[in-house]
Amino acid sequence: MNTSVKSIALNSNKNSGTMKAPEKDECATRSVLAVRTDFLRIPPFPGARIEPFVQARSPTTSGDALIDAIRQLRVGGTYWGAQPKLPEGCLLVRSAAAFRLCGEPGRKDVVVWGEQVEGPALTMARAVVEDCDPWHMLSSAAAVFVDDNDEIRVIAAVLGVRTYVHHRATGTVSVEDSTAERLLDQALQGFSFRNPFTLEVMSPSDAIELCGFWRQMIDRNRKVGGGLGFAFWKQDHVAPLLWSGSGSFPFLRSARDAASRAAIAVWRGRTSARDLALLEKRKIPLIEVEDGFLRSHGLGADCVPPLSITVDHLGAHYNPEKPSELECLLQEGTFDALLLERAGRLRQAIVEAGIGKYERSDGLPLARPAGARLHILVPGQVEDDLAVQCGGSGLKSNLELLMRVRAEEPDAFVLYKPHPDVLAGHRRGAIADRTCLNYADKIIEGAAISSLIDMVDEVHVNTSLAGFEALLRGKRVTTHGVPFYAGWGLTRDLGPVPARRTARRTLDEIVAAALLIYPRYLDPVTGLPCPAEVVVNRLTSAAAPQSGVLVRMRRFQGKLMRRFRGVVP
Repeated sequence: MNTSVKSIALNSNKNSGTMKAPEKDECATRSVLAVRTDFLRIPPFPGARIEPFVQARSPTTSGDALIDAIRQLRVGGTYWGAQPKLPEGCLLVRSAAAFRLCGEPGRKDVVVWGEQVEGPALTMARAVVEDCDPWHMLSSAAAVFVDDNDEIRVIAAVLGVRTYVHHRATGTVSVEDSTAERLLDQALQGFSFRNPFTLEVMSPSDAIELCGFWRQMIDRNRKVGGGLGFAFWKQDHVAPLLWSGSGSFPFLRSARDAASRAAIAVWRGRTSARDLALLEKRKIPLIEVEDGFLRSHGLGADCVPPLSITVDHLGAHYNPEKPSELECLLQEGTFDALLLERAGRLRQAIVEAGIGKYERSDGLPLARPAGARLHILVPGQVEDDLAVQCGGSGLKSNLELLMRVRAEEPDAFVLYKPHPDVLAGHRRGAIADRTCLNYADKIIEGAAISSLIDMVDEVHVNTSLAGFEALLRGKRVTTHGVPFYAGWGLTRDLGPVPARRTARRTLDEIVAAALLIYPRYLDPVTGLPCPAEVVVNRLTSAAAPQSGVLVRMRRFQGKLMRRFRGVVP
């Protein structure tokens, strides 16, 4: 239901004072809201290549559904802006003229919000000149004083905040009498929006939903004081996903640079034990950041930046010693039918495109080397990776994994695929061919992991993400360690899965949690945070850049290291 702001009095719980009402003849003045045409707009994420959100004129009306969506998602105006602490029940002054005609100069809870708001009655008022989140500002306000072209009128109407409007043409002031629906119509009517990722026309409701997606991410970042342990070649891609709405995201050189209260995002594998100990001593909250499960065309070890990351305020998803946000989501979360349908479509798109974490298959099926025998794929891992050290349950080496698989399946045809980072010559985990072939029937180096999964019957892993990719493709999976996808009823688990994992999940529920809700994605074309489907589309169309001088140098270095170590003859 739409409610006229004119009929809403000041909330007595917010403000015990009174407000002088405009004279009757002043209220007779009406004005059309002349807000800028991009009331719904894209936040200025660092490094983003932003195109106009508004595309063209198109008949549209708001209605209750759009108002409810805007109210729920809190979008419109500079919704990514700062959120300064304000006195409850304050008077927000955006127009000195409106306040002069209707305000109470003696009040102490007046907040001037804007760079050019001046007047004798405002000399002692608190001033806020930065771009602020209007939803935050108005949620603390008993009333707001605005000029007739101020887009804040829309948000004040949606929130039911009493609004005094200065009509510049006549110099008079009236209490806002337009409904939220009418004001929103004036802000949106006649405009359609262009999806920044597809360049297709999108409806106002879809634009509101996309703005809400960005707002939710920014709000989650507001208490993050900086990042530690992020390689320089990752920083430009990670910064938009950790940005808190203003300035640039600060990457710290050491724990000594961390603010005393703000949480710090850490890439634990590249953060020194000394820095971690100092952060713990200072009781600074840590946020665990890792590569996402759909990462890139190319290896992180080759300095190919990630297109997705995971950001966890509870713990690392690969460490089963304590619950992570992902584990809590799988244990306690609910997934509605629309989300599960979306997860199913995403899973199908990934499988059909042959997309893995680092690579995409060429789509050509692989011949089975041993005909009808049971074929088992064993993916190797980087042995000093934290996922192995924390989740491997004492299983520290690829050779030990192979030995266990052979003991479990003495008659199977076992294929071993070394980890790409190990093959590239950058990380630990190589097994001499002669030793490897004592337990594996064949070593596969060149084929994409998705093609190998399609060819085999089962996949045995320590904690490798290849087990999750095998689940996507309907294969049987045995886990010897404790990856995030173990313990939910879809895998045969030989590792010590925590007893707290009691929920039973469908495949699409795990996909919804692990690929739609939990990670954050960056579109390599626009530089904007994006839904998972955009990155899958970019990876499918090879629109994710991976080459550069640094990448080429790292690949050359890897070749030299492989030869030096004797891994490749």
